[in-house]
Amino acid sequence: MELQSLELMTIHNKLDSITLRITETADSTIWDDYLNNHDQSNFYQLHKWKDINERNFGHDCFFIIAEDNKTVVGVFPLVFIKSKIFGKILSSMPFVNFGGLCANSSEIAELLLNKAKEICQENAVDYLEIRTQYPISDNLPTNLHKISMTLALDKESENIWNAFKSKHRTNIRRVYKQNITVKQGGIELLDTFYKLMSESWRGLGTPIYQKKYFKDILETFPDQTKIFITYKDNTPIATAFNGYYKGTVEGMWAGAIPEFKRLQPNYVLYWEMIKDACENGCHHFHLGRSTSETGAETFKKKWNATAKQLYWQYILENSETIPQLNVSNPKYQLAIKLWSKLPLKVTTTLGPIIARSIP
Repeated sequence: MELQSLELMTIHNKLDSITLRITETADSTIWDDYLNNHDQSNFYQLHKWKDINERNFGHDCFFIIAEDNKTVVGVFPLVFIKSKIFGKILSSMPFVNFGGLCANSSEIAELLLNKAKEICQENAVDYLEIRTQYPISDNLPTNLHKISMTLALDKESENIWNAFKSKHRTNIRRVYKQNITVKQGGIELLDTFYKLMSESWRGLGTPIYQKKYFKDILETFPDQTKIFITYKDNTPIATAFNGYYKGTVEGMWAGAIPEFKRLQPNYVLYWEMIKDACENGCHHFHLGRSTSETGAETFKKKWNATAKQLYWQYILENSETIPQLNVSNPKYQLAIKLWSKLPLKVTTTLGPIIARSIP
């Protein structure tokens, strides 16, 4: 028997002992223990996101776990979005920066992917979108339009500061001189955060999630989330919401009141967040997900952040091409423009109804 055949037989024999199942809340501990000890895991794969999505959006979740004699060897979080407008979408993970599967080997990853395909077929899903930091397969249709701008941190924030270009340091000092300050905290800052985000996202033509979604995240991960509020004198003008996992800061959401953007408060906001991350022993800061070759990427490069490719990979069940469900799609431009003109009370009322269907 050829060596290659022997190797394949060995692999198949090992895979025979692996079982796949859909988890429940009670599996949260073993799921998260696995992620905590895997070098390719991320904050958005944690099991508690299952309950958050179910409670706040009513979406069915299929969190697949792979076990070998009761030892976890892989996980794959999936959220099922049923929309009359956008169709039936299975996503890993919606509403956050990315998600994807985590497995001990490419063979186990393939088993998890096959199970996901079964779920797609059983639920007549139009497509599965896997938002991942690492490509799962070379054979899947892939969109490379998203990147994560990542800054390597130092335990001494002064070293980060000194590495900036002199013009960048001057800009930060200039904004401070306009009496711009930053406050950080948790759920006690939720109301201010939500008001700022509501105004910011309306200006961008983007529907906002309901406040209780953010509240649930803060209550679920009290030691792994922070809100930052930027003030001009005593007026809140900009904000950010960050997650913290295994020494990495995840820039999750950020926004500013349009009329105050001329003050460029993000120069002080970002520096205060970077200093805080250094002081708390973090190693990396993902400055949020960005579309490549945009103003957001340009701004984040000023902090010496480097672009890390993200991979949007697809299983196209009832869709012929990679979907373009994003703000750059020309077919949504009129709706975005009209949304930005609506009263805030209207956008905060209707926004959550629409946003729950946009992964």
